[in-house]
Amino acid sequence: MSSFWSIWITVLTLGTLVGCVIILRWCLKNFTGIEEGKPMDHEFDGIQELNNPLPKWWSTFFMVTIVWGFGYLALYPGLGNFEGLFKWRSSNQDIASLEDSKAQIAAAKDAGMLVQYDREVDQADAKYGPIFAKFAKQDIAALSKDEEALKIGQRLFLQNCSQCHGSDAKGTTGFPNLTDKDWLYGGSPEAIEHSLLYGRKANGMIAWETMLGGEEGVKEVAAYVISLNPQRADKVDSALAAKGEAKFAMCAACHGPQGQGSDALGLPLGAPNLADNIWLYGGSEKAVQNSIRNGRAGVMPAWKDILGQDKVRVISAYVYSLSNKD
Repeated sequence: MSSFWSIWITVLTLGTLVGCVIILRWCLKNFTGIEEGKPMDHEFDGIQELNNPLPKWWSTFFMVTIVWGFGYLALYPGLGNFEGLFKWRSSNQDIASLEDSKAQIAAAKDAGMLVQYDREVDQADAKYGPIFAKFAKQDIAALSKDEEALKIGQRLFLQNCSQCHGSDAKGTTGFPNLTDKDWLYGGSPEAIEHSLLYGRKANGMIAWETMLGGEEGVKEVAAYVISLNPQRADKVDSALAAKGEAKFAMCAACHGPQGQGSDALGLPLGAPNLADNIWLYGGSEKAVQNSIRNGRAGVMPAWKDILGQDKVRVISAYVYSLSNKD
């Protein structure tokens, strides 16, 4: 906050409190010249006003709140850039990255700041850390059958993963369904944990429009890709698909000669199977053409430094349980 606004806020805040004191003291004085409790000259409809002072309990509590306000502003931040005598703050502000957050936490501790959020995180880690450490010692497959671990894993998933994958983990366009058996990078316990710990950054499917000879080439390859699914083969132009088959050779390096994907080839490329009916970005003719024309490059963040390995193991067990109900 700039010095001008800091001074502006400070003057307005303190001025308001001082004004309340002045008004209260003024209202407590008897300016009428009439003894308190005696009738005044005001009368209406047979009702005569008495010169009654403000109730003592009310004026006392009003003054107490004013004094409390001054005390609060002295101890806690509230007056512009003044940090308060307690050096307390609710949380670190203007954090742009995880590294920035760690740096601010360290700086606050070195400066003796009392950051409420950081203290609560430390208290939670001290209380629940041993529970996660106990779970972390277990195998993920075994942990996926532990009811207590699954309940905790579900809560962690809802807090950190549901924004992309949905509260039911069934995903949406661009975010994979975690409840089926279709996995770009493998659905084993180890593969799931690796994905969560280190994230996934797709090698990236480049835009193919220019290399395929323009829009017509895109339509041809899209027709062939759609025809790979037996249930949809009769719904595309066979002549167009035949031309696309010849050009699909450029795609086979990642997706395989039959479009069966890198998983079937044993290659860790994350290239999806094009012969099934599962589509991350949509399987309509328009969506497939758009993927070929403009390319795709998905990113999943790494959670190791955010949640820690112990919590990641619990979430991994929960995610693994979603696609392994038996």
